[in-house]
Amino acid sequence: MTQTNFLIGRGELLTHDIKGPRRNPDKSEVYTLKQSQDRLFDQARDTAVALDALPKGACPNDFGVARFVLNPSYIARSFFPSDLFRAVGLKSIGSRRVTIRPDGWKRKGDPRECSTTEIFVAGKRQAFRSLSDWMLDVDSESDEALDLRRIEQIGVFEPSQRVADAGTEKDRFYEVGIHLLADDGSNFIQQAFTEFAAELGVKIHQDLSFQAGTLWFVPVEGAQEKVLSLSRFVFVRVVRPVPKMRGLLPSVRRSGPAIECSLPAQDPLSSDPRVAILDGGLPKVHPVGRWVRNYRVLDPYSSDDLDGPEHGLAATSAFLFGAIQPEEMAERPYSYVDHLRVLDDGANSEDPLVLYRTLGHVEEVLLSRQYEFINLSIGPDVPMEDTEVHTWTSVIDELLSDGETFMTVAVGNNGLRDAFLRYDRVQVPADSVNAVAVGATNSSDATWRRARYSAKGPGRSPGFIKPDLMAFGGSSKEYFHALVPGVQSELVPLQGTSFAAPNVLRSAVGVRAVLGAGLSPLAIKALLIHAADTNGHETAEVGWGKVPEELMAIIACPSGVARIVYQGELKPGKYLRAPLPLPVGGLTGMVNVKATFTFASATDPQDSASYTRAGLEVTFRPNEGRVKEGKANAEPKSFFKKKKFATEAELRSDSGKWETVLHDQSRMRGTSLDEPAFDIHYNAREGGGAADHAKKIRYALIITVEAPKHPDLYADILSAYARILTPIQPQVSIPIRV
Repeated sequence: MTQTNFLIGRGELLTHDIKGPRRNPDKSEVYTLKQSQDRLFDQARDTAVALDALPKGACPNDFGVARFVLNPSYIARSFFPSDLFRAVGLKSIGSRRVTIRPDGWKRKGDPRECSTTEIFVAGKRQAFRSLSDWMLDVDSESDEALDLRRIEQIGVFEPSQRVADAGTEKDRFYEVGIHLLADDGSNFIQQAFTEFAAELGVKIHQDLSFQAGTLWFVPVEGAQEKVLSLSRFVFVRVVRPVPKMRGLLPSVRRSGPAIECSLPAQDPLSSDPRVAILDGGLPKVHPVGRWVRNYRVLDPYSSDDLDGPEHGLAATSAFLFGAIQPEEMAERPYSYVDHLRVLDDGANSEDPLVLYRTLGHVEEVLLSRQYEFINLSIGPDVPMEDTEVHTWTSVIDELLSDGETFMTVAVGNNGLRDAFLRYDRVQVPADSVNAVAVGATNSSDATWRRARYSAKGPGRSPGFIKPDLMAFGGSSKEYFHALVPGVQSELVPLQGTSFAAPNVLRSAVGVRAVLGAGLSPLAIKALLIHAADTNGHETAEVGWGKVPEELMAIIACPSGVARIVYQGELKPGKYLRAPLPLPVGGLTGMVNVKATFTFASATDPQDSASYTRAGLEVTFRPNEGRVKEGKANAEPKSFFKKKKFATEAELRSDSGKWETVLHDQSRMRGTSLDEPAFDIHYNAREGGGAADHAKKIRYALIITVEAPKHPDLYADILSAYARILTPIQPQVSIPIRV
């Protein structure tokens, strides 16, 4: 029997720190100081006048909030105008991306519409009154003057700009996002907002509020006109109706005779993985009790949602067995699972605040740190937007930022909604950068494509590639069969991303069950993305692609292929070199190199334009001997393509740098590779600017080298690095049915 070549581990032992290259700053500027003074003086004066016209109750402690828009040539972290804000007594409290046509820019040709950053700044109204005069007196050689020259616009943050969706006269429940100050002295803002709302006759449900970053999300209740008047409060960032929860079960129901199947008699392959399904509960009678380790109801005083237990059982069935074939034996589960009911009868009674109670339950589970693997197939029935980050996304991203939890999230079944209005985009919280957003394919065979109901990308940038992964979720021609309530093992035909998401979680847990705890959740995420296949479809349709049906396609290396796993830490501002291991004597013929980086990042939800605090600049250097005169490092070769992360109209100077996943491949001649390596630079930012005390981050890197003319590539690499690299051996007996 041919020996199976499993993943090669300990790639991180090959890495070492290097000195970073010199950076030559660009001294040219778009505007002179005089031009900036002429352009911005009236804007600053008009902003102060508008703020002075606001009532005292809308300006707690006499604070005002305004907008500073950066010229598109200066959106990188290093250009953040911190010196300007400090000099005039203002504080940055958030940012978002906007599209403008600047008066000038550094690019060739006439300026055209492009993306840039709009910064929200807070300060005493007196500081805004003094701003215009300060401009005229600033030292022309100072850093503050340089910051001023990089500002494109200054303006008031109009109440209408705070209303993301006015809703209708029938709407009584809204969500308000409120800026807080970065220090702990923000109680006066919350107290003032509470009083401002009370004067308008608007009720605040503060017990259901959430804070993420420096944004305070609070549901309010009142007549539409009165609620929208809250937008006059200067620290309000966004007002929008409270969305409803997604519908649970699709229209497909059982009809005709029962569809039978057989369940395996064995225990799960491994008892080690800690897995939870967060859903609508389980029915009182079901056939999966043998594999459900614990069942817990987060709110014991509430009843089940009408469709909750059936949906919860189907999601649990999808994790345990995948798509079950009628009248056949279901696959053996990889692990036990806990089912936690986070959604209850509030959705059934159309309680508009169930959204917040459910998120509170999800937060409770994530805070407990009990689980490494989690699936969430429920959420708000609202597509993501580019300018603001939703409460659900903000809270979940923050709790996943340590990289210790692999969480799959269904993207939603809204793929057939209005594409022009972008209602077909992934639903929150699938726009999370630290979770794995899963879409559904219409088939499990090689002809698969995105199921028509499955939500599409792109996501927000960063987080542009959405969905992350795809898995079979069923279609009208090929249903996803899952178990139904009852003692007998009977199936129901279904379709939905709710079942594709736990299907991907099953693959992730399968990797852990077979190869053990040596692989981190980040490494498993990288492996699944690395092995995914787009099948020729656009990334907006399928993200990084569909996870292979066979687990061995993820964890094994066929002839002429070596797949190496790197797991380690990155220090902010430092450079790490990750060499690619090659056999003694190198390679001949054409070679394909594929690489996938993943990391988890702390986030700033108040800065949607600079959402992730960590970013990687990765440079591929294929040949150590090709060094230009005067250079310290070998010549780079393009590897990760920026165009994956933005259209030409949206392309930013730092596009792709702040993504938490980088994945690409390059085909080259084997003879062109001589001690090749990836140089990794970890950039850190906070609040859109430089981070003063950034922490180390964990990363995972998967590199595959494919050399068809070297069938013994795997063995030759292990021989060349015998004291460093080693195969990651299975922790369970194989072969297994996958």
